[in-house]
Amino acid sequence: MRKSKKLPEFKTEAEERAFWESHDSLDYVDWSQAEQTSFPKLKPSTKTISLRLPEALLDRIKIEADKRDMPYQSLIKSWLADDVNESRGV
Repeated sequence: MRKSKKLPEFKTEAEERAFWESHDSLDYVDWSQAEQTSFPKLKPSTKTISLRLPEALLDRIKIEADKRDMPYQSLIKSWLADDVNESRGV
């Protein structure tokens, strides 16, 4: 077990962020005592984007989504994820 330094008290999140950008957590946390955990209901964060598509393409995507009984935005996300994973060899 490693002796840990006392963690300072932070007044703001920005102050804490600046601290961790210049300090190593190994000096403040005994990671050998850490326990693995999972957050099964935690949803990944998303970001809204604007994407311009030709109307004919969007119509075809909507038809494909209807065939699969899913929202067209979900189908687009699925296709994009599949393509990116395939390109990266995942």
